[in-house]
Amino acid sequence: MKERQRPLPEMQPFSRPFWDGTRAHKLLIQHCCDCDSLIFYPRRECPECWSTNLDWKESSGKATLYSYSITYEGVEEMFADDLPIILAWVDLPEGIRMTTNIVDCDPDDVHIGMELEVAYRALTDEVTLPFFRPVKS
Repeated sequence: MKERQRPLPEMQPFSRPFWDGTRAHKLLIQHCCDCDSLIFYPRRECPECWSTNLDWKESSGKATLYSYSITYEGVEEMFADDLPIILAWVDLPEGIRMTTNIVDCDPDDVHIGMELEVAYRALTDEVTLPFFRPVKS
């Protein structure tokens, strides 16, 4: 039986700066130059004013855990080595809420409000994903 390859994000021209940033270990947030909104996930136009006058700002890479769910079993075989998986919503101080995974953390230590920092994991030479891990004391 052929092993299934993990799915990779589909990169679009408008999201390319985000992926270039993660590859360089920078968490970039899209910014509307017309209404000053911060935008996440990357889009072609601002969801607030529909402007296409967009640029990018670098995030601090810090976050606070807003909500989470832990999966211990029942995933596609290609993800089995990642179990348990901590799926989370995190709040960045820039005002963005992001879906991510918490890594480098025992599931028993996860709690709402915990302070996190971005952690990058290269999947291929072209694709690096941003995850979050607990801030080291």
